[in-house]
Amino acid sequence: MTIDGFAAPPALVEHARRFRAEGAVPAVPRVAATVLLLRPAGDGFEIYMIRRVAAMTFGGMYAFPGGGVDRSDSEAHLGWAGPDPAAWGERLRLDPAAAQAVVCAAAREVFEEAGVLLAGPDPDTVVGDVSGDDWEAARQDLEGRRAGFADLLAGRGLTLRSDLLLPWSRWITPEFEPRRFDTYFFIALLPEGQRTRDVSGEADHTLWLRPADALARAEAGELTMLPPTMVTLAEVAATGDLAGVARAAAERDPGTPIMPYIEGLDGAEPSFRLR
Repeated sequence: MTIDGFAAPPALVEHARRFRAEGAVPAVPRVAATVLLLRPAGDGFEIYMIRRVAAMTFGGMYAFPGGGVDRSDSEAHLGWAGPDPAAWGERLRLDPAAAQAVVCAAAREVFEEAGVLLAGPDPDTVVGDVSGDDWEAARQDLEGRRAGFADLLAGRGLTLRSDLLLPWSRWITPEFEPRRFDTYFFIALLPEGQRTRDVSGEADHTLWLRPADALARAEAGELTMLPPTMVTLAEVAATGDLAGVARAAAERDPGTPIMPYIEGLDGAEPSFRLR
């Protein structure tokens, strides 16, 4: 695998060929957000990964916590710390309301899927351990859509810490996939005092590992990943340490979309390319 191209799985090649032969119309991508949770490890860092359950879209693949933007994310009226929605809109190339929804979705999803809450009682602090029974009940209500994220935060006097999220990239699912996502990738450092928990019904395995080790295991066939995951792992691994990740994030363009496509469908060795 390189940043510019890598082998395409045979099943996806056949899928793409069938899509082209049938002249199918690409599905409209659903806006989504995903979060790369990082924690210090020696002189480097580790990243948190989950394996999607087989019954889900992209089931069996290792990825980062995340999911689609909900209507509640765009309608949320919540305490907000960090860059305001207008500033986020400039960074993500979205209008302020859409940018707020994406950022809110990122924070909500990482709480739903990893039990990590990027919020605090004021703009300068973040909550500690949120693994107790009362927090788990709140997380389950949120996941089951029996409560909204804004209500959860307001009920506990908390403010969303949008400044704890660093925008990284934006990926759109290839046109031949029946379910497509327009996904914004964010970086976040695991807050002190919090810990990830295997709580989501959408994952059947979780692990912390260094990005370079994750890539090595993927290339050895031990972990199955899609192109956005592998490319992102390579990008963050190249930064060296957590300070390097932050510096790199500040210089990136997270609003311009990247969409993989398969080149050479008529040849013997089709490969994924990025555009």
